Amino acid sequence: MKVYFNRIVETFSNSYVVVNDAQRKALIIDPGRATPEMINQIEDGGYTLEAILITSNIPEHTEGISTLEKIYRPGIYAADTDIAGKKTFVIRGDGKLHVCGLDMSYFSIPGHSSDSIVYRIGNVLFTGDVISAGKVGETVSAYSRRLMIDDINKKLMPHSDDTIIMPGHGPMTSVGAEKLFNIELDVKKK
Repeated sequence: MKVYFNRIVETFSNSYVVVNDAQRKALIIDPGRATPEMINQIEDGGYTLEAILITSNIPEHTEGISTLEKIYRPGIYAADTDIAGKKTFVIRGDGKLHVCGLDMSYFSIPGHSSDSIVYRIGNVLFTGDVISAGKVGETVSAYSRRLMIDDINKKLMPHSDDTIIMPGHGPMTSVGAEKLFNIELDVKKK
C-alpha cells in the first residue's frame, strides 16, 4: 500500500490517494477537488480507481466526487446517502471493509458531524475532521464534543503509538504524539 498526500489549496483540506500496487487498484479519501495531481497519480501509475471513501458529508471532502464520477466508476463509501444517492454504499457504526484488495476498518465517531467516519488501512488512520495534529474537531455543543472525545479515546487512542494519523486538515501526526501533546484528550499518560 502507498499513500499519496494531496493538499487542496482552495478548501485548505487534505485528500489522499491510496494505491494497491500488487493489484493496480486505487481509492481516494475525501476528494475536496479532483486535482490534476490526483488524476495523474492514478493514470501515470496505471491504477483503476475503485472507490471513494468519505469521512463526512461536507463540501471540502466531497466536491470532487462529481468530476471523478465523470472519469471513473468508483464505489462511494460513506455514512450519508446524500453524498451520491443510491450509488453510495452506506456504512454505519464500526466495521470492516475489503476494498481495492485492501482490508480496512472503520469507526463511527460523530461530533464534528453526525456522519463522521474514521478509516484505518494498515497502520494509518484517515480521520477527516475528527482529530488533527494537536486538536480535536469542532462541534456545535459541549455534549457533542464530550461524546466525540470519548469515542476518540475509546476507538483511536488504543491503537499503537506509531499509528499514523492523516487528518482532513493540517499536517499528519501519530497516535503517540496525540497521547503526549493533544491537551483536548483525556488520555492518561503512562
